[in-house]
Amino acid sequence: MFKIDAKIAVIIGGAGGLGKACALALARQGAQVVVASRNLEKLQAVTEKIQADTGSKAMAIGVDVTNEPSVTALMEQVCERLGTIDILVNAQGLNAKKPALEIDGEAWDRLFAVNVRGVMLPCKAAGKIMTANKNGKIINLSSVRGIRGTDGGNAAYGATKGAVDMITRMLAAEWSRYHVTVNAIGPGLVMTDTVKKAIAPERLKMLLKKNPAGRFATPEDVAGACAYLASPAADFVNGQILYVDGGLTAIG
Repeated sequence: MFKIDAKIAVIIGGAGGLGKACALALARQGAQVVVASRNLEKLQAVTEKIQADTGSKAMAIGVDVTNEPSVTALMEQVCERLGTIDILVNAQGLNAKKPALEIDGEAWDRLFAVNVRGVMLPCKAAGKIMTANKNGKIINLSSVRGIRGTDGGNAAYGATKGAVDMITRMLAAEWSRYHVTVNAIGPGLVMTDTVKKAIAPERLKMLLKKNPAGRFATPEDVAGACAYLASPAADFVNGQILYVDGGLTAIG
């Protein structure tokens, strides 16, 4: 139920902590993986890690998710070289923490360009292929901040994740008839290298006290959810936001 042998999976944001973990998880379940982002050097390191760990060759392709021709070219390259696209994971994302009274329009627009436009464009491009094939799975990376407010300057970020949640639900409703599922993963704070550098230790301690599990998520926690949603076990799961948060959203 959980194997995805011979499936073609595209992981956008594959050079980041969550994207890399998801790419590895899908490769371990048998998928042929393509990782994409703007940083080809980091992507090459991910493909080498995938091959070392799984014996499966992976491909790296550069893409700018805010640019529609670039996204279209990515999908065309994958189809030309591998035949089709069965799974799309949108693991890219950007945050710029600023109080709502201080954030400027340029910073706001940048977050929406990457986190919202940069999710919809790949969904659209891959969706054309999947709906024509009448088969496919799309997994978007959202956040608990799509449904729960917090302090710390997250107004813009939370707004983008709320938008990702609704893109996920709307596409699920539109494309279900084509046997294409669209779901999202909504993690709480995930301890990637970027997060460790970006958040002060005292704030981490405060946030940790709020989580009933007594720990933060790891990239592997998110990757496990991704592997499930990409697998036949989730064929009838559609339009859902799967919260990988240790129970944080359960306590209100």
